[in-house]
Amino acid sequence: MTENRLAGETSSYLRAAAHQPVHWFPWGEEAFLRAKELDRPVLLDIGASWCHWCHVIDRESYEDPEVAAIINEHFVAVKVDRDERPDVDARYQQAVGALTGQGGWPLTAFLTPDGKVFYGGTYFPPKDAFNRPSFRRVLLAVEDHFRTGKAEALRDAESLHRALAEGRGSVGLEGTMNEAMLKEGVEQLRGQFDPVNGGFGTAPKFPHPGTIGFLLARHHRTREEGLRKIVARTLTGMAKGGVHDQVGGGFHRYSTDGQWIVPHFEKMLYDNAGLLLNYVQGWQATRDPLFRATAEGVLAWADEVLSDRTRGGYYASQDADVGLEDDGDYFTWTLDELRAAVAKDEAEVLARLYDVGERGEMRHDPTRNVLYIAEEIPGVGNALGLPVETVETRAREGRRRLKAARDRRKAPAVDPTVYASWNGMMIAAALEAACAFGREDVQAFALRSLGRILDELWTKDGGMWHGTLDGTRKVRGLLEDHVYVVDALLAAHAATADPAWLRRGEEIMTFALKHFWDAERDGFLDIAPDLHEGGGLATLEIRRRPLEDSPYAGANAVAALGLQRLHALTGNDTYRLRHDEIMVAFAGEASRYGALYCGTYHLAAELWIHRPAEVVLLGPRDDPRTLALHAAARRTFAPGKTILVAEGTDPYVPAAVEPMRATKEAKAGPVAFVCQASVCSPPTADPARLEALLEGGPRGP
Repeated sequence: MTENRLAGETSSYLRAAAHQPVHWFPWGEEAFLRAKELDRPVLLDIGASWCHWCHVIDRESYEDPEVAAIINEHFVAVKVDRDERPDVDARYQQAVGALTGQGGWPLTAFLTPDGKVFYGGTYFPPKDAFNRPSFRRVLLAVEDHFRTGKAEALRDAESLHRALAEGRGSVGLEGTMNEAMLKEGVEQLRGQFDPVNGGFGTAPKFPHPGTIGFLLARHHRTREEGLRKIVARTLTGMAKGGVHDQVGGGFHRYSTDGQWIVPHFEKMLYDNAGLLLNYVQGWQATRDPLFRATAEGVLAWADEVLSDRTRGGYYASQDADVGLEDDGDYFTWTLDELRAAVAKDEAEVLARLYDVGERGEMRHDPTRNVLYIAEEIPGVGNALGLPVETVETRAREGRRRLKAARDRRKAPAVDPTVYASWNGMMIAAALEAACAFGREDVQAFALRSLGRILDELWTKDGGMWHGTLDGTRKVRGLLEDHVYVVDALLAAHAATADPAWLRRGEEIMTFALKHFWDAERDGFLDIAPDLHEGGGLATLEIRRRPLEDSPYAGANAVAALGLQRLHALTGNDTYRLRHDEIMVAFAGEASRYGALYCGTYHLAAELWIHRPAEVVLLGPRDDPRTLALHAAARRTFAPGKTILVAEGTDPYVPAAVEPMRATKEAKAGPVAFVCQASVCSPPTADPARLEALLEGGPRGP
């Protein structure tokens, strides 16, 4: 079988299309030079290995010789892995969204030979269906329009390009980040909150980890009961829903319904990292055992499925499906499959617990059931006339047998690419979990993974590379890889008190400030103009300063959180100034998008206006008394807190620490200070007192 140009790519998504009859190009200058040479439009397909509808359009259209012949005759075809090129995806999602009002994957865009969009959409069916024209009809119409109305197509593309460039590049939105704006954000969330099922809005329903983080931080300060209810109801609804893998742990990407029952079954590292942190902090704030069990389940799934146990590092994602004919069949069950997998008395319990019947929830196969908690354990016991302890035992053993039976099925493929940004997210969340739960094994693997990222993807002159697969590094010059790795390094410093992690964090943040900072408008650009390999296309020259949590926490908000912690740990005023500039620069945009879509920025704003705790521990790092104080600080939930361990041999500590060293308590033995907004508590040598100081914090509306 003849292979196209994708055969030599490292991306598993691109390699999977190497056998297709379409003459695909990978993203790069060669494709656009070819389009200019032939004077043809470019067909751009952006997808991912985990994307169900990407596989569908591949099978229905790109593997169809007749469709491929149309493409090969009239277009230059370019296929992009969204995960490998988030910079390309972000710009073309924005452009197609501006044209059609929607985006997503697969993204199908038609470009001029210089890369500007003049038409686009997402999935196009092979025949007219779903109120969408057939892909074949779209291809022929676009080709005809470009050939007979070329001037109009070029004019429309240029007009859209200019609008996008101006909207992102030079026009600012006025706004003031203050307590009133935070209150407005909270009120908006109250209006969007689903009090029955948890979460925000209706269907489809997505997790919003940044928003939950903001509400947790706000509740920690104000103790407002309404905020606790929003967080607890949302975390409970997701944990009990089908969006949570009740058998194997971890979360699917989102729910197609408003009740969290029927998900899109792909599992992303970044979603699970954000939700892991939510459930860890949710448990710390409420001590609800469901939240800890859910977090431990995420850790177990990541360890089993997405961890490179040999070299360290976390893989990118797990696909939704095994083949094109199923839709989450690996994760769902018929009643007969359930009964065959477990003992009879266990099946009786599980069928009621998870609402497994002859008719399930899956449209493509109505006999298949998504497992979700439909009835609580006591209710199952009452219905079956069984003690709660018996129901719990049968449910636990039944889940174990279900897991064993599912493990015998062919599992959906895993994308083994190790991305710097996504690993930074997961490492930071795993270290938080390790500190909260006392999981030394989790901490050891997270630190090992961080070491691999630094060894394989960081270079002093070129910065962070985006990803690695089989030793091949791909794509550099992306902001997200730098700020998320800084976040992980600061988490490693908090977990270990080793100043080497802090020094590496400073090194990478200094690099980011040098290469990504937008001196004209403040804030960070998503790509470094002097490092990024954009191929000279105008679309990639559009200046983007990422703020929204889409599909994960906005990079400028993450950078702001990192800069605040770096200033607290080092006293370097450059970090404080840049942090303040970010918060001011994005206030208007964040207000427009609101706390649902800019949750991480709202978290950063909460911690900017109401300064987080700064813990200073004075004493030898290996002294058992220092270690006890450090452990207490690590495991206690205090949003945005920093932990600095300083001993007499340290070459430098922030100036604010020197007066603490001079106290008689510090001279007598290891002690801890807790400071907020330049006001410090009296020193304490008691770990329990330190925990109380962090759990208490200032109170107020």
